[in-house]
Amino acid sequence: MHGLADMAEKEAKRFFHGYVSRTQSNLEEIIAPFPKWTLEEADGVWCAAFVYHCCRKAGLRFPIRPAECVSCNLAGCIAWEEWAAADKNLLFFKENSEYAPQAGDIVLFDRVFNGSEHDHIGIVLDVQPEHIVTAEGNFNNVSAVVERKRDEHIRCYIRIPENYQ
Repeated sequence: MHGLADMAEKEAKRFFHGYVSRTQSNLEEIIAPFPKWTLEEADGVWCAAFVYHCCRKAGLRFPIRPAECVSCNLAGCIAWEEWAAADKNLLFFKENSEYAPQAGDIVLFDRVFNGSEHDHIGIVLDVQPEHIVTAEGNFNNVSAVVERKRDEHIRCYIRIPENYQ
C-alpha cells in the first residue's frame, strides 16, 4: 500500500509538533477526529492519532473506534492491535513470523517510548534486512522519518487492504 506510505512520508515532513521549544502545538489537524481530546492532553502522546490522520489523508475510511477496540479509540496504540487482531479483513503479523513487511504497513512497537508494551506506532516507508524506515508522529514530540532496527521492539505489523471501508 504505497499510497499510505507516500502520504505518511509527506505528512511526517510537514513537521507536526506538540509543545516543543516554547512553541504552540500545531496538532489541531491531527487530533480533530478525536473531539474529546485537547492539545494539552495530546501533547507527547499523539503517535497513534498521527497514524489515523495519515490513513484518512490516504483515503482510508474507518471509525475512530472500530467495534473490535475494547480499550480505547485509535488515538491509543493498543486499539490498533485489538482492531487488527479481531478484524478478519486486516492482515496482522508478529515481527518474528514469516511475514515480509512492506511500505504502507503500520508497525506497532514495544518499549521504545515509555517502556511498556504497544507504546508507539508508525507507518513503514521502506524495509531493509536489518532496519525499517518509518513515518512517525510524536518522535520526541515531533513528526519525523525514522530508521529503526528490526529487533525485539517491533511488536507487529498491520496491513489495511487498499479497498478497506
